[in-house]
Amino acid sequence: MKRQRFLRLGAASALGLLAAQSRAAAPGPAPETYQFADDGHIPNSRYPLLVYRRAFAERGPAGAAWLEQHFAANNWTNSWRNGVYPFHHYHSTSHEVLGVYAGSAQLQLGGEQGRAVAVQAGDILVIPAGVGHKKLSASPDFGVVGAYPDGRTWDLLRGAPGERPQADRTIAALPRPAADPLRGPGAGLVQRWA
Repeated sequence: MKRQRFLRLGAASALGLLAAQSRAAAPGPAPETYQFADDGHIPNSRYPLLVYRRAFAERGPAGAAWLEQHFAANNWTNSWRNGVYPFHHYHSTSHEVLGVYAGSAQLQLGGEQGRAVAVQAGDILVIPAGVGHKKLSASPDFGVVGAYPDGRTWDLLRGAPGERPQADRTIAALPRPAADPLRGPGAGLVQRWA
């Protein structure tokens, strides 16, 4: 190959790489935000729950792998693949991200007094510690990847008598994540949870 052609191809590759990096770093549409008040059983949070719609294109196992890798790149690890419990629950020891890689579902967010929200493959939810969530219904193929900032371990609380005020103290002591699981440092929850 002639040197000039090699240099042109190298420059084109470099420009293509820069364009791809620029697209990956683009902020995209603003997430939907949901704020829920303490209902006496589910504490919810002062931080809004974020829903990124159509946040990624991959589906099925490839989508699940993409989510795991992308979340890990932003330091949201300790991931798993499954669904969402069909009962109200929340976590006091960690915030949580759920990426829907297959199917669709109707989720109840914020506890019994919260809101039903439809999600589908391509959506990502960032759930602050304390915010209740439950699956109301789902397609047979519904699947999510869950992960936690800094690979934190999670607990499973259901709003039962005796959980609080310890759960409230645990939630209040949690640090804000350094990066959004989708958009990375300096964007998403980093700005909206300031």
